[in-house]
Amino acid sequence: MNNVRILFSLSLALLIGCALNALAQTKSGAKRASAGVKTTSQSSGAFDVAVKTGDEARIANRLDEAIEAYTNAVRIQPKWPDGWWYLGAIFYEKDLYPQARDAFSNLVALEPKRGPAWAMLGLCQFQTREYEQAVNSLQRGYTLGINSNKELDTVVRYHAALLYIRFEQFEMAFDVLKELQPDNPRVVEAFGLIILRMPFLPNEIPADRREELLLAGQAGASMAARRTEVARRAFDGLLVKYPDDSNVHYSFGVFIMPQDADLAVKEFRRALDINPQHQPAMVQLAFEYLKRREYETALPFAEKSVELVPTMYPARNVLGRVLIELGQTARAVDELEAGVRLAPESPEMHFALARAYARAGRKQEANRENETFKKLQEKYNRQSEAAQTDGAPSANTAKPDPK
Repeated sequence: MNNVRILFSLSLALLIGCALNALAQTKSGAKRASAGVKTTSQSSGAFDVAVKTGDEARIANRLDEAIEAYTNAVRIQPKWPDGWWYLGAIFYEKDLYPQARDAFSNLVALEPKRGPAWAMLGLCQFQTREYEQAVNSLQRGYTLGINSNKELDTVVRYHAALLYIRFEQFEMAFDVLKELQPDNPRVVEAFGLIILRMPFLPNEIPADRREELLLAGQAGASMAARRTEVARRAFDGLLVKYPDDSNVHYSFGVFIMPQDADLAVKEFRRALDINPQHQPAMVQLAFEYLKRREYETALPFAEKSVELVPTMYPARNVLGRVLIELGQTARAVDELEAGVRLAPESPEMHFALARAYARAGRKQEANRENETFKKLQEKYNRQSEAAQTDGAPSANTAKPDPK
Protein backbone atom coordinates (compact mmCIF):
# COMPACT_ATOMS: atom_id res chain seq x y z
CA MET A 1 0.00 0.00 0.00
CA ASN A 2 1.51 3.32 -1.06
CA ASN A 3 1.74 6.54 0.92
CA VAL A 4 -1.28 8.06 -0.80
CA ARG A 5 -3.43 5.14 0.35
CA ILE A 6 -2.07 5.41 3.90
CA LEU A 7 -3.03 9.05 4.26
CA PHE A 8 -6.10 9.04 2.03
CA SER A 9 -7.47 5.54 2.47
CA LEU A 10 -10.94 4.10 2.23
CA SER A 11 -11.81 1.32 4.61
CA LEU A 12 -13.76 -1.69 3.45
CA ALA A 13 -16.41 -0.86 6.04
CA LEU A 14 -16.85 2.59 4.51
CA LEU A 15 -17.17 1.19 1.00
CA ILE A 16 -19.69 -1.42 2.08
CA GLY A 17 -21.55 1.34 3.89
CA CYS A 18 -21.84 3.21 0.60
CA ALA A 19 -23.48 0.17 -0.94
CA LEU A 20 -25.87 -0.23 1.99
CA ASN A 21 -26.86 3.45 1.83
CA ALA A 22 -27.61 3.10 -1.86
CA LEU A 23 -29.53 -0.08 -1.14
CA ALA A 24 -31.62 1.63 1.51
CA GLN A 25 -32.72 4.24 -1.01
CA THR A 26 -34.66 1.58 -2.95
CA LYS A 27 -38.02 0.12 -1.90
CA SER A 28 -36.67 -3.38 -1.58
CA GLY A 29 -33.21 -4.88 -1.52
CA ALA A 30 -34.57 -8.08 -3.02
CA LYS A 31 -36.26 -6.14 -5.79
CA ARG A 32 -33.00 -4.31 -6.49
CA ALA A 33 -30.99 -7.49 -6.56
CA SER A 34 -33.26 -9.11 -9.11
CA ALA A 35 -34.03 -6.05 -11.20
CA GLY A 36 -34.10 -6.90 -14.87
CA VAL A 37 -33.00 -10.50 -14.18
CA LYS A 38 -34.97 -13.59 -15.12
CA THR A 39 -33.78 -16.74 -13.41
CA THR A 40 -35.02 -20.25 -12.82
CA SER A 41 -35.88 -21.29 -9.29
CA GLN A 42 -32.75 -23.45 -9.28
CA SER A 43 -30.42 -20.59 -10.27
CA SER A 44 -32.25 -18.27 -7.88
CA GLY A 45 -31.55 -20.67 -5.05
CA ALA A 46 -27.89 -20.92 -6.03
CA PHE A 47 -27.74 -17.15 -6.19
CA ASP A 48 -29.19 -16.77 -2.70
CA VAL A 49 -26.69 -19.28 -1.32
CA ALA A 50 -23.77 -17.46 -2.99
CA VAL A 51 -24.91 -14.10 -1.63
CA LYS A 52 -25.34 -15.46 1.88
CA THR A 53 -21.92 -17.13 1.76
CA GLY A 54 -20.33 -13.94 0.47
CA ASP A 55 -21.99 -11.77 3.12
CA GLU A 56 -20.91 -14.09 5.93
CA ALA A 57 -17.34 -14.28 4.65
CA ARG A 58 -17.13 -10.52 4.19
CA ILE A 59 -18.44 -9.81 7.68
CA ALA A 60 -15.89 -12.28 9.08
CA ASN A 61 -13.15 -10.60 6.99
CA ARG A 62 -12.52 -13.78 4.99
CA LEU A 63 -12.07 -11.71 1.88
CA ASP A 64 -10.81 -14.37 -0.51
CA GLU A 65 -13.82 -16.52 0.33
CA ALA A 66 -16.09 -13.52 -0.12
CA ILE A 67 -14.59 -12.83 -3.55
CA GLU A 68 -15.25 -16.39 -4.64
CA ALA A 69 -18.84 -16.32 -3.42
CA TYR A 70 -19.71 -12.92 -4.88
CA THR A 71 -18.07 -13.92 -8.17
CA ASN A 72 -20.37 -16.93 -8.28
CA ALA A 73 -23.33 -14.69 -7.51
CA VAL A 74 -22.67 -12.23 -10.34
CA ARG A 75 -21.97 -15.12 -12.68
CA ILE A 76 -25.53 -16.31 -11.99
CA GLN A 77 -27.01 -12.79 -12.00
CA PRO A 78 -24.65 -10.46 -13.94
CA LYS A 79 -27.09 -7.58 -13.46
CA TRP A 80 -26.88 -7.62 -9.67
CA PRO A 81 -25.33 -4.16 -9.09
CA ASP A 82 -24.45 -4.51 -5.42
CA GLY A 83 -22.55 -7.70 -6.13
CA TRP A 84 -20.24 -5.73 -8.40
CA TRP A 85 -19.92 -3.06 -5.69
CA TYR A 86 -18.95 -5.64 -3.07
CA LEU A 87 -16.40 -7.20 -5.41
CA GLY A 88 -14.96 -3.82 -6.36
CA ALA A 89 -14.72 -2.75 -2.72
CA ILE A 90 -12.97 -5.95 -1.64
CA PHE A 91 -10.57 -5.90 -4.58
CA TYR A 92 -9.77 -2.25 -3.79
CA GLU A 93 -9.15 -3.11 -0.13
CA LYS A 94 -6.72 -5.83 -1.25
CA ASP A 95 -4.92 -3.42 -3.65
CA LEU A 96 -6.08 -5.50 -6.62
CA TYR A 97 -6.82 -2.43 -8.70
CA PRO A 98 -7.31 -3.95 -12.19
CA GLN A 99 -9.89 -6.36 -10.80
CA ALA A 100 -11.55 -3.57 -8.80
CA ARG A 101 -11.61 -1.36 -11.90
CA ASP A 102 -13.35 -4.08 -13.90
CA ALA A 103 -15.93 -4.65 -11.17
CA PHE A 104 -16.79 -0.95 -10.93
CA SER A 105 -16.86 -0.72 -14.73
CA ASN A 106 -19.52 -3.41 -14.75
CA LEU A 107 -21.42 -1.53 -12.06
CA VAL A 108 -21.50 1.84 -13.86
CA ALA A 109 -22.61 0.04 -17.02
CA LEU A 110 -25.61 -1.21 -15.05
CA GLU A 111 -26.21 2.00 -13.10
CA PRO A 112 -24.67 4.92 -14.99
CA LYS A 113 -26.08 7.47 -12.51
CA ARG A 114 -24.48 5.94 -9.41
CA GLY A 115 -21.99 8.62 -8.40
CA PRO A 116 -19.96 6.69 -5.80
CA ALA A 117 -19.38 3.91 -8.33
CA TRP A 118 -17.92 6.38 -10.82
CA ALA A 119 -15.77 7.84 -8.05
CA MET A 120 -14.42 4.41 -7.13
CA LEU A 121 -13.83 3.59 -10.79
CA GLY A 122 -11.78 6.76 -11.06
CA LEU A 123 -9.72 5.87 -8.00
CA CYS A 124 -9.00 2.44 -9.48
CA GLN A 125 -8.05 3.96 -12.83
CA PHE A 126 -5.70 6.30 -11.00
CA GLN A 127 -3.95 3.31 -9.47
CA THR A 128 -3.75 1.50 -12.84
CA ARG A 129 -2.29 4.70 -14.37
CA GLU A 130 -5.18 5.27 -16.74
CA TYR A 131 -5.04 8.93 -15.88
CA GLU A 132 -7.25 10.46 -18.56
CA GLN A 133 -10.01 7.98 -17.86
CA ALA A 134 -9.52 8.50 -14.13
CA VAL A 135 -10.05 12.25 -14.18
CA ASN A 136 -13.18 11.84 -16.29
CA SER A 137 -14.59 9.18 -13.96
CA LEU A 138 -13.86 11.20 -10.82
CA GLN A 139 -15.46 14.30 -12.28
CA ARG A 140 -18.51 12.31 -13.34
CA GLY A 141 -18.81 10.85 -9.87
CA TYR A 142 -18.85 14.32 -8.35
CA THR A 143 -21.32 15.60 -10.90
CA LEU A 144 -23.71 12.77 -10.04
CA GLY A 145 -23.04 13.09 -6.29
CA ILE A 146 -21.29 10.82 -3.82
CA ASN A 147 -23.98 10.73 -1.15
CA SER A 148 -22.35 13.47 0.97
CA ASN A 149 -19.78 10.95 2.21
CA LYS A 150 -17.00 13.08 3.68
CA GLU A 151 -14.32 10.37 3.64
CA LEU A 152 -14.98 9.46 0.03
CA ASP A 153 -15.19 13.16 -0.81
CA THR A 154 -11.73 13.76 0.65
CA VAL A 155 -10.09 10.85 -1.14
CA VAL A 156 -11.70 11.67 -4.47
CA ARG A 157 -10.93 15.38 -4.19
CA TYR A 158 -7.27 14.71 -3.43
CA HIS A 159 -6.81 12.33 -6.36
CA ALA A 160 -8.69 14.63 -8.74
CA ALA A 161 -6.34 17.46 -7.75
CA LEU A 162 -3.30 15.28 -8.42
CA LEU A 163 -4.61 14.49 -11.88
CA TYR A 164 -5.32 18.14 -12.65
CA ILE A 165 -1.73 18.88 -11.61
CA ARG A 166 -0.40 16.17 -13.89
CA PHE A 167 -2.37 17.61 -16.82
CA GLU A 168 -1.07 21.11 -15.98
CA GLN A 169 -4.48 22.39 -14.95
CA PHE A 170 -2.97 24.05 -11.90
CA GLU A 171 -5.77 26.54 -11.26
CA MET A 172 -8.37 23.78 -11.28
CA ALA A 173 -6.19 21.73 -8.94
CA PHE A 174 -5.94 24.67 -6.54
CA ASP A 175 -9.72 25.14 -6.47
CA VAL A 176 -10.28 21.44 -5.75
CA LEU A 177 -7.54 21.15 -3.15
CA LYS A 178 -8.38 24.24 -1.13
CA GLU A 179 -11.31 22.48 0.55
CA LEU A 180 -9.02 19.88 2.18
CA GLN A 181 -7.15 20.11 5.48
CA PRO A 182 -4.29 22.51 4.66
CA ASP A 183 -1.93 21.06 7.29
CA ASN A 184 -2.01 17.51 5.94
CA PRO A 185 1.53 16.77 4.62
CA ARG A 186 0.22 15.30 1.36
CA VAL A 187 -2.02 18.30 0.78
CA VAL A 188 0.91 20.63 1.43
CA GLU A 189 2.99 18.60 -1.02
CA ALA A 190 0.28 18.92 -3.69
CA PHE A 191 0.07 22.68 -3.14
CA GLY A 192 3.82 22.80 -3.66
CA LEU A 193 3.40 21.17 -7.05
CA ILE A 194 0.77 23.80 -7.92
CA ILE A 195 2.82 26.79 -6.80
CA LEU A 196 5.91 25.56 -8.67
CA ARG A 197 3.76 24.44 -11.62
CA MET A 198 5.34 20.99 -11.67
CA PRO A 199 3.16 18.48 -13.58
CA PHE A 200 4.22 15.52 -11.46
CA LEU A 201 2.55 12.97 -9.25
CA PRO A 202 4.00 12.76 -5.72
CA ASN A 203 6.16 9.73 -6.51
CA GLU A 204 7.68 11.57 -9.47
CA ILE A 205 8.98 14.60 -7.55
CA PRO A 206 12.75 15.03 -8.04
CA ALA A 207 14.64 14.59 -4.77
CA ASP A 208 16.56 17.85 -5.27
CA ARG A 209 13.33 19.87 -5.46
CA ARG A 210 11.69 18.63 -2.26
CA GLU A 211 12.95 21.40 0.03
CA GLU A 212 11.70 24.10 -2.33
CA LEU A 213 8.46 22.21 -2.88
CA LEU A 214 7.76 21.99 0.86
CA LEU A 215 8.18 25.74 1.31
CA ALA A 216 6.07 26.39 -1.78
CA GLY A 217 3.44 24.03 -0.43
CA GLN A 218 3.27 25.95 2.83
CA ALA A 219 2.75 29.15 0.84
CA GLY A 220 0.04 27.57 -1.30
CA ALA A 221 -1.78 25.90 1.57
CA SER A 222 -1.78 29.14 3.57
CA MET A 223 -2.97 31.04 0.52
CA ALA A 224 -5.85 28.57 0.07
CA ALA A 225 -6.75 28.84 3.75
CA ARG A 226 -6.67 32.65 3.49
CA ARG A 227 -3.91 32.89 6.06
CA THR A 228 -2.53 35.88 4.23
CA GLU A 229 0.29 36.83 6.59
CA VAL A 230 1.56 33.26 6.84
CA ALA A 231 1.42 32.88 3.07
CA ARG A 232 3.29 36.15 2.59
CA ARG A 233 6.09 35.00 4.90
CA ALA A 234 6.36 31.71 3.04
CA PHE A 235 6.52 33.49 -0.31
CA ASP A 236 9.13 35.90 1.05
CA GLY A 237 11.21 32.90 2.09
CA LEU A 238 10.81 31.34 -1.33
CA LEU A 239 11.86 34.51 -3.09
CA VAL A 240 14.98 34.78 -0.95
CA LYS A 241 16.03 31.14 -1.33
CA TYR A 242 14.95 30.64 -4.94
CA PRO A 243 15.19 34.04 -6.65
CA ASP A 244 15.78 32.51 -10.08
CA ASP A 245 12.69 30.29 -10.20
CA SER A 246 10.24 31.93 -12.59
CA ASN A 247 7.28 30.04 -11.14
CA VAL A 248 8.00 31.37 -7.65
CA HIS A 249 7.74 34.91 -8.99
CA TYR A 250 4.65 34.04 -11.02
CA SER A 251 2.79 32.42 -8.11
CA PHE A 252 3.71 35.26 -5.79
CA GLY A 253 2.31 37.63 -8.41
CA VAL A 254 -0.97 35.73 -8.44
CA PHE A 255 -1.06 35.80 -4.63
CA ILE A 256 -0.29 39.50 -4.30
CA MET A 257 -2.44 40.77 -7.18
CA PRO A 258 -5.56 41.53 -5.07
CA GLN A 259 -3.44 43.49 -2.59
CA ASP A 260 -0.87 45.20 -4.81
CA ALA A 261 -1.38 45.01 -8.58
CA ASP A 262 1.79 47.00 -9.31
CA LEU A 263 3.91 44.53 -7.35
CA ALA A 264 2.15 41.66 -9.12
CA VAL A 265 3.02 43.16 -12.51
CA LYS A 266 6.62 43.45 -11.38
CA GLU A 267 6.66 39.79 -10.38
CA PHE A 268 5.12 38.64 -13.68
CA ARG A 269 7.73 40.65 -15.56
CA ARG A 270 10.46 39.14 -13.39
CA ALA A 271 9.15 35.68 -14.28
CA LEU A 272 9.49 36.61 -17.95
CA ASP A 273 13.01 37.95 -17.40
CA ILE A 274 13.99 34.54 -16.05
CA ASN A 275 11.94 32.56 -18.58
CA PRO A 276 10.92 34.54 -21.68
CA GLN A 277 8.57 31.69 -22.65
CA HIS A 278 6.54 31.83 -19.42
CA GLN A 279 3.13 31.89 -21.07
CA PRO A 280 0.94 32.14 -17.92
CA ALA A 281 2.80 35.34 -16.94
CA MET A 282 2.05 36.76 -20.37
CA VAL A 283 -1.65 36.02 -19.96
CA GLN A 284 -1.72 37.66 -16.53
CA LEU A 285 0.03 40.76 -17.84
CA ALA A 286 -2.28 40.98 -20.84
CA PHE A 287 -5.36 40.84 -18.61
CA GLU A 288 -3.94 43.42 -16.21
CA TYR A 289 -3.03 45.88 -18.97
CA LEU A 290 -6.46 45.30 -20.56
CA LYS A 291 -8.01 46.21 -17.20
CA ARG A 292 -5.84 49.34 -17.09
CA ARG A 293 -6.87 50.22 -20.67
CA GLU A 294 -3.25 50.08 -21.76
CA TYR A 295 -4.16 48.16 -24.90
CA GLU A 296 -0.97 48.69 -26.87
CA THR A 297 1.03 47.35 -23.94
CA ALA A 298 -1.29 44.38 -23.54
CA LEU A 299 -1.23 43.38 -27.22
CA PRO A 300 2.24 41.79 -27.52
CA PHE A 301 1.75 39.77 -24.35
CA ALA A 302 -1.62 38.51 -25.58
CA GLU A 303 -0.30 37.72 -29.08
CA LYS A 304 2.72 35.84 -27.79
CA SER A 305 0.63 33.86 -25.28
CA VAL A 306 -1.61 32.60 -28.09
CA GLU A 307 1.40 31.79 -30.25
CA LEU A 308 2.92 29.70 -27.46
CA VAL A 309 -0.25 27.91 -26.36
CA PRO A 310 -2.92 28.26 -29.06
CA THR A 311 -5.23 25.83 -27.23
CA MET A 312 -5.51 27.99 -24.09
CA TYR A 313 -8.87 29.73 -24.33
CA PRO A 314 -8.18 32.53 -21.77
CA ALA A 315 -5.30 33.60 -24.01
CA ARG A 316 -7.69 33.78 -26.97
CA ASN A 317 -10.13 35.66 -24.77
CA VAL A 318 -7.74 38.39 -23.75
CA LEU A 319 -6.26 38.76 -27.23
CA GLY A 320 -9.70 39.10 -28.78
CA ARG A 321 -10.79 41.66 -26.22
CA VAL A 322 -7.62 43.72 -26.68
CA LEU A 323 -8.12 43.66 -30.45
CA ILE A 324 -11.71 44.91 -30.02
CA GLU A 325 -10.43 47.91 -28.07
CA LEU A 326 -7.78 48.59 -30.71
CA GLY A 327 -10.39 48.58 -33.46
CA GLN A 328 -9.08 45.40 -35.10
CA THR A 329 -12.54 43.88 -35.21
CA ALA A 330 -12.03 41.21 -37.86
CA ARG A 331 -9.01 39.80 -36.03
CA ALA A 332 -10.90 39.97 -32.75
CA VAL A 333 -13.77 37.93 -34.19
CA ASP A 334 -11.34 35.30 -35.48
CA GLU A 335 -9.61 34.95 -32.11
CA LEU A 336 -12.82 34.83 -30.11
CA GLU A 337 -14.47 32.35 -32.45
CA ALA A 338 -11.42 30.14 -31.96
CA GLY A 339 -11.79 30.59 -28.21
CA VAL A 340 -15.44 29.53 -28.32
CA ARG A 341 -14.49 26.41 -30.24
CA LEU A 342 -11.92 25.61 -27.55
CA ALA A 343 -14.31 26.31 -24.66
CA PRO A 344 -17.93 26.14 -25.84
CA GLU A 345 -19.15 25.99 -22.23
CA SER A 346 -17.37 29.18 -21.15
CA PRO A 347 -19.80 32.06 -20.54
CA GLU A 348 -16.99 34.59 -20.87
CA MET A 349 -15.99 33.42 -24.33
CA HIS A 350 -19.55 33.88 -25.64
CA PHE A 351 -19.83 37.26 -23.91
CA ALA A 352 -16.65 38.51 -25.55
CA LEU A 353 -17.65 37.12 -28.94
CA ALA A 354 -21.02 38.86 -28.67
CA ARG A 355 -19.20 42.17 -28.16
CA ALA A 356 -16.99 41.51 -31.18
CA TYR A 357 -19.98 40.67 -33.39
CA ALA A 358 -21.78 43.81 -32.19
CA ARG A 359 -18.72 45.91 -32.96
CA ALA A 360 -18.61 44.33 -36.44
CA GLY A 361 -22.28 45.16 -37.05
CA ARG A 362 -23.32 41.49 -37.02
CA LYS A 363 -26.41 42.05 -34.87
CA GLN A 364 -28.09 38.67 -35.27
CA GLU A 365 -24.94 36.75 -34.34
CA ALA A 366 -24.32 39.11 -31.42
CA ASN A 367 -27.83 38.43 -30.07
CA ARG A 368 -27.28 34.69 -30.42
CA GLU A 369 -24.03 34.83 -28.47
CA ASN A 370 -25.59 37.00 -25.77
CA GLU A 371 -28.38 34.46 -25.29
CA THR A 372 -25.83 31.65 -25.08
CA PHE A 373 -23.85 33.65 -22.53
CA LYS A 374 -26.91 34.16 -20.32
CA LYS A 375 -27.83 30.47 -20.39
CA LEU A 376 -24.29 29.34 -19.61
CA GLN A 377 -23.88 31.93 -16.87
CA GLU A 378 -27.07 30.72 -15.19
CA LYS A 379 -25.82 27.13 -15.45
CA TYR A 380 -22.43 28.12 -14.03
CA ASN A 381 -24.06 29.97 -11.14
CA ARG A 382 -26.15 26.91 -10.28
CA GLN A 383 -23.07 24.68 -10.36
CA SER A 384 -21.17 27.11 -8.13
CA GLU A 385 -23.99 27.16 -5.60
CA ALA A 386 -24.13 23.37 -5.63
CA ALA A 387 -20.36 23.14 -5.20
CA GLN A 388 -20.50 25.44 -2.17
CA THR A 389 -23.25 23.29 -0.68
CA ASP A 390 -21.86 19.84 -1.50
CA GLY A 391 -18.13 20.52 -1.60
CA ALA A 392 -17.87 19.21 -5.15
CA PRO A 393 -15.00 20.37 -7.36
CA SER A 394 -16.10 22.51 -10.27
CA ALA A 395 -15.54 21.38 -13.82
CA ASN A 396 -14.72 24.97 -14.78
CA THR A 397 -11.33 26.60 -14.84
CA ALA A 398 -10.75 30.05 -13.41
CA LYS A 399 -12.70 32.53 -15.52
CA PRO A 400 -11.45 35.81 -16.97
CA ASP A 401 -13.53 38.82 -16.00
CA PRO A 402 -16.20 39.33 -18.71
CA LYS A 403 -16.56 43.01 -18.03
